[in-house]
Amino acid sequence: MSTFDSTALRHAFAHIPSGVVAICAEVHGERVGMAASTFVPVSLDPPLVAFCVQRTSGTWPRLSALPHLGISVLSEEHDGAAKVLAAKNGDRFAGIETEIRDGGALFVAGTSVRMDVTVEQEIPAGDHDIVVLRINEMLTDAEVEPIVFHRSTFRRLIAS
Repeated sequence: MSTFDSTALRHAFAHIPSGVVAICAEVHGERVGMAASTFVPVSLDPPLVAFCVQRTSGTWPRLSALPHLGISVLSEEHDGAAKVLAAKNGDRFAGIETEIRDGGALFVAGTSVRMDVTVEQEIPAGDHDIVVLRINEMLTDAEVEPIVFHRSTFRRLIAS
């Protein structure tokens, strides 16, 4: 084992494949959203999921206090959408078809899993916060394959 710096750590973390989700809502008639690749299931009872968000995020404070958020597990057709949603500037919904639910949860159309969620708790963790979300409603589509983020690139799963 050797010592490491943040660049080496970032490089090592890039070797861990992860799914990509969009976390979105409608805020006063405006679509607000962000992408995250640190999404994990947490609990079946109660139904909980979690993701990590940088403390410097300008988007998360706009979403965190809302009663309903939409989580969309992005599909292999959404590599462009993932990049647009992760951008720091510009229209994060350019070219992205969305669906808005009562309560403000916003979903990316054509995704494999859509969850209407509520923030359950936020836990400080270094330069990020771990956000635990309670699932209120869920819709899945087994025909849609997810996209994976690995080695700083969006990739498709290939069946063997």
